[in-house]
Amino acid sequence: MVTNGTTDSERCVSSRRVYEGRILNLRVDEVALANGRAAKREVVEHAAAVGVLALADGGRVLLVRQYRYAVGEETLEICAGLVEEGEDPREAAVREMQEELGVRPERLREIGRFFASPGFCTELLILFLAEGLTPSRLPQDEDEDVSVAEIPLEDIPIRMAEGAFRDSKTYAALAWLMAREGLRPQS
Repeated sequence: MVTNGTTDSERCVSSRRVYEGRILNLRVDEVALANGRAAKREVVEHAAAVGVLALADGGRVLLVRQYRYAVGEETLEICAGLVEEGEDPREAAVREMQEELGVRPERLREIGRFFASPGFCTELLILFLAEGLTPSRLPQDEDEDVSVAEIPLEDIPIRMAEGAFRDSKTYAALAWLMAREGLRPQS
């Protein structure tokens, strides 16, 4: 059972914020374990984010291609972004689609929620399926340089097997899509 960061197995004794940033904070907590021992927990505090699996007419999946500085490589990802303070996740999903893909969905359905990396990070990812796409563009964020990649639905399993998708939210969304469509991974 979890209550305000305290569980039956861990209790926060003290907490110290060591970094405050634009998109994340870092704190170090001292916790008391159920067995009487003490431990440190480094926690990245991160706002919720949305990810959108955009399906275009003709069975095409719209993905975002962008360079990711933290991993030093270009990635192929579902459209995604932070939920701004006070913003509804559905509104964030539509906004991100307009900024990154240049489309707006007629239908938007939540398909799942999961923690990005619960061992050290509070980020909750909320995944949506978007269909019935129509052109609608908002300017990209100033620090983004993304382009749209269209992948035929039937190519997703082979691309997964080749390791084309190395981002967890994209992997999860495409695995969900493969299960829904009855597509089998390539061996």
